[in-house]
Amino acid sequence: MSENHSAENVRQLLLEQLRQKKLVGEPLAQRLLTPLPRYERGQVLPLSFGQQQLWFLSRLAKEPVYNECVTVHLPGSLDRKVFERSFNEFIRRHEIWRTSFPEKNGQPIQKIHPFEPIELPFVDLRHLPPEEREKEAQRLAAEQARLPFDLANGPLVRGLLIRFEDRLHRLYLTLHHIIFDGVTLYQVFLPELWTLYQAFCADRSSPLPEPAYQYADYTLWQQASVNQSLLDQQLAYWREALAGAPALINLPTDFPRPPVQSFRGGMVPFTLSQELTEALKRLAREEGMTLYMVLMASLQLLLYRYTQQEEIVVGAVLGSREQRPEFARMPGYFLNTLPLTCKLTGSSSFRSLLQQVRERIIGAIAHQDIPFSYLVEQLQVERSAAWNPLFQVTLTLEPQLPVLPSGWTITQMDVSAGASKFDLSLEVDDRPDGRLIGRFEYSSELFEEQTIVRLARHWQTLLSSLVSDPSCSLASLPLLSPEERHQLLVSFSSSSQTLPPSPAPAIHLLFEAQAQRSPSSCALLDLPSGS
Repeated sequence: MSENHSAENVRQLLLEQLRQKKLVGEPLAQRLLTPLPRYERGQVLPLSFGQQQLWFLSRLAKEPVYNECVTVHLPGSLDRKVFERSFNEFIRRHEIWRTSFPEKNGQPIQKIHPFEPIELPFVDLRHLPPEEREKEAQRLAAEQARLPFDLANGPLVRGLLIRFEDRLHRLYLTLHHIIFDGVTLYQVFLPELWTLYQAFCADRSSPLPEPAYQYADYTLWQQASVNQSLLDQQLAYWREALAGAPALINLPTDFPRPPVQSFRGGMVPFTLSQELTEALKRLAREEGMTLYMVLMASLQLLLYRYTQQEEIVVGAVLGSREQRPEFARMPGYFLNTLPLTCKLTGSSSFRSLLQQVRERIIGAIAHQDIPFSYLVEQLQVERSAAWNPLFQVTLTLEPQLPVLPSGWTITQMDVSAGASKFDLSLEVDDRPDGRLIGRFEYSSELFEEQTIVRLARHWQTLLSSLVSDPSCSLASLPLLSPEERHQLLVSFSSSSQTLPPSPAPAIHLLFEAQAQRSPSSCALLDLPSGS
C-alpha cells in the first residue's frame, strides 16, 4: 500500500544511477524542471497509470480486493463534532478523496465532486464488558470493510467512529486504494487531521495553507512526461532483467489452484521484537542497504527455501513521489508494483543475496515509469485467469509514521476485508516504538490459515539467524524453530502408540481411515535441505 523507501533514500539511489551513467537518455532534468500543468474545470481527466491498473482489476475481481482498512487510534478526550469537522476539512482540501471514476467513451476518467460534509457514524461500546468491546468493534469494522465501493459514483471512503472508553476512541476507515497510498495516510492525513483538530478545538481557523496542486495535476504531468522514447528505453531494461524468469512461483499449497482466482483471502498479523528489529536495521546500515532491501532479501530466501526454485520473482512496490517536490505531501495513489527477480543457490551467502537485491532495486527505481499493464503486454507474458502475471508474491514497507503529541497513531493490521490481491503479500510497518509489525495477506483459496502462521514463524526464524551471521550460506540458515525441530526429530519419531494386534488391517486401509478423519491435514512434507 505504500512506498518502500524514504525520499532521501530514493534520491541517493537515483544519484548513484546518474553517476554510473545508467540514466543516460532519460530527459530527467526536463521532467524535474518543467512547470506542472494545472487542470481546468470541465477538462476530461485521465487516470494515472497506477489508477488505471487498479480500476481494471477492481472490475474483474469478485471480492472487494482493493478495499483497504485503516484504524486511527485516538487516546485522550475527543470532541466528536470538532473531530468530524476536522475530517471533513481534510476531504475539502484534497479533491482526490472526493473523486469517482466513471467511464466516458469506454475509458475511465476522474470526476471530482463538489465538497459536501459527511457525517461519521458513531457507536458507543461502553455498555459492553471491556473484554467484549474489542470483539464487537472488529465485527463492525469488518462489516464496513467488506462492503463494495461504487467506483463510478463514489464516495470511496467510509468511516466509523467507536468509543471504547471515556478517553479512548478509534476511527475505522475503509478506502478504495485508488485514492491513496501509505504516504497519504501516514505523512499527510494523520498530521493534517491532528493539526486541524487542535486548531478547531481552540476555536481558531485552519492554519494549513491551501494545496498548491491537486492529484489531477500529477495525472496530467505523468501523461505528458512519459513518452514513447522513455517507454522504449525502460522496456529494454525490463526485457533483459526478466529474460528467462519463471511465470509462476511453485509455493506448496493446501488446495489445488482454481482455474479462476476469486481473490478471497485472509490475514495473519505478526510483531517482531524490538531486539530483532534493531538487529535488522543495524545489518542494513553495516551492509550499506535500506531496511526494505534486507526485508526483500529475506523474503526471497524464504521463498527459495520453500520452493527450491533458483530464480524467485517478487513484486516490489515503488513510489513516484520523489520525481517532483510538489508530490511529496500530495494525497493520492503514487505506486507502481514491478517484478524484482533474483537468482539463488544454496551455497551462496545471504550477504551476496543482499548485494544482488540492492542492484535489482536500484535498477527498478531507475526504470519505474513504465506502466505495469504496458510491461505485461509488451513482454507477451503468459496469461492465466488462475494467477497474477509476472509475480504472485509482493513486499511492502510502510513509510515512517510521525510521533504526535496527542498519541494519535495509525495501523493497517487490525481489520481484514477478506480479500487478497496476490497468492501471498508481506506488509511491514516500522512503528515509532522501535518494533516492526506487519501481516501476511494470503489467498484462502490456496492456503489454510495455519499454513501461513507456520510460514510467518519460519520467516522470523530466518531473520533471527541471518542477522547474526549474514555470511552463512542460504542452505545452512535454519528454517524451523527449536520447538519445531524437537517436534519433528523427537516427538514424531518416538511412537506413543502400539501397533494393532494381529491380524491388523492392511496398511492402505489404515491410511484411508486416517484420511477420512482429517482430510485437510498434510500427509507428507518434503522439507528443504538445511531445515
